[in-house]
Amino acid sequence: MIYVLAALLPPIGLLLNGQPFSAIFNLLLIVVCAILGLFFHMLLLVPSAHALIAVHMKREDRRHREVVEAIRRHGPPPGYRMP
Repeated sequence: MIYVLAALLPPIGLLLNGQPFSAIFNLLLIVVCAILGLFFHMLLLVPSAHALIAVHMKREDRRHREVVEAIRRHGPPPGYRMP
């Protein structure tokens, strides 16, 4: 659901995902892309793409931290060999 919100309302999606600085940057990006988008229409998609990528990276970072914490807490998985 956060991906849909990030695609349709990028700054709000970023704020709800816990990324206030990215939301502010996205607002500036919207202004610039709205002005330049009058001539280069593909630029209108840039703020949504930025928000989607930022949300995805934040979620992957959270997932990575959870895995690392689980390995620290419980040890490596069975059959894991150190190089």
